[in-house]
Amino acid sequence: MSTILLQNARLVDPEQGSVEQGNLLIRDGVIAAQGSVVSAPSDAARVIDCAGKYLAPGIIDIGVKVCEPGERHKESFKSAGLAAAAGGITTIVTRPDTLPAIDTPETLEFIRRRAIEASIVNVLPMAALTKGREGREITEIGFLQDAGAVGFTDCDSVVRDVKILARALSYARSLGAWVMGHPQDRDLSEGAAVTSGKFATLRGLPGVSPMAERMGVDRDISLIEMTGVSYHFDQITTARVVPALARAKVNGLNITAGTSIHHLTLNEFDVAEYRTFFKIKPPLRSEDDRLAIIEAIKEGTIDIISSMHTPQDEESKRLPFEEAASGAVGLETLLPAALRLYHSGLLDLSQLFRAMSLNPAKRLGLPAGRLAVGAPADLILFDPDVPFVLNRFDLLSKSKNTPFDEARMQGRVLRSFVWGNEVYTR
Repeated sequence: MSTILLQNARLVDPEQGSVEQGNLLIRDGVIAAQGSVVSAPSDAARVIDCAGKYLAPGIIDIGVKVCEPGERHKESFKSAGLAAAAGGITTIVTRPDTLPAIDTPETLEFIRRRAIEASIVNVLPMAALTKGREGREITEIGFLQDAGAVGFTDCDSVVRDVKILARALSYARSLGAWVMGHPQDRDLSEGAAVTSGKFATLRGLPGVSPMAERMGVDRDISLIEMTGVSYHFDQITTARVVPALARAKVNGLNITAGTSIHHLTLNEFDVAEYRTFFKIKPPLRSEDDRLAIIEAIKEGTIDIISSMHTPQDEESKRLPFEEAASGAVGLETLLPAALRLYHSGLLDLSQLFRAMSLNPAKRLGLPAGRLAVGAPADLILFDPDVPFVLNRFDLLSKSKNTPFDEARMQGRVLRSFVWGNEVYTR
């Protein structure tokens, strides 16, 4: 390991809520010092002039789908790692909705080995809550924890049987595990392609009411209160949910909530041309919902912003909107899309990185996500102002299903560091 001084940077510190000019010293893979008076020691192997650009903790992205095993043609650990590093993401927390599902210690061990071999960023795997994500039989949560699972989720396969879910949550609570849930009433949302309303009717597309999300949240909050489990809602996307979520937090329940960058920067009208790259799950919401979710992030009711990276191949997207697969890639677009909120004055940089770095680290119990001395040197240097037009074929992900194709964006990652090792340079 070497000693590196990053000088003349604007330090984005989400823990302190500040952006200040200064330097940062990396020694043996961790942050050794930071501030305006830090200078290069005699053993510094490198001095990097940041030229006044912004230095922030690396993004920790919860809910990334890497399609190993089963669909490696859509995304591999190698391609996901390269895309993440280029997008300023230094840790990906992977979902278990693979083929087969990650529901046994043996499958999880395979995933961990593949990640270590192929990915240039940190990979933390989640495991399924029920076998095959079918909602019938609880997985061996304790053995999966021992094998390295950092959390448990059935992703968008919502457990219908409340008794089974309650047992699973009680089991997770007894082992100190946290669970991630997808807040939707499965029966109401099944088969939906967009959010219901006048626009959906005019377009002739099957819709789902935002109340399906509210009903899912209300059910899960009741079970969280009953079992005392540590719980994370993966995507809160509608204003109707925010008051219930805020009350649950005030009542002391161990809850965090996330949302996706697509729901923060796009709305239901973006599906007007039936472009299937805009078909995601939950579907895009109204503009009022979008603004309400941004306000909830500002207030701290919603804690985490994620890409919810879901690769789909061309064949599954080249279908009528109703039949096309849901999902969008987001590893390389998370930061520039989030910077839309910064440039429009809706969130400042420390608020963005609190939601993308610090709060995910807290949820996972990681020392990363901050610029504190002793924290891992998982860092990104970026220019928030550089403009570009996104070409999806330039993305490093194997799949190219981004709703931001041909969009005008601002903000590029210049360098990414993982434990002090430079893994990406533009």
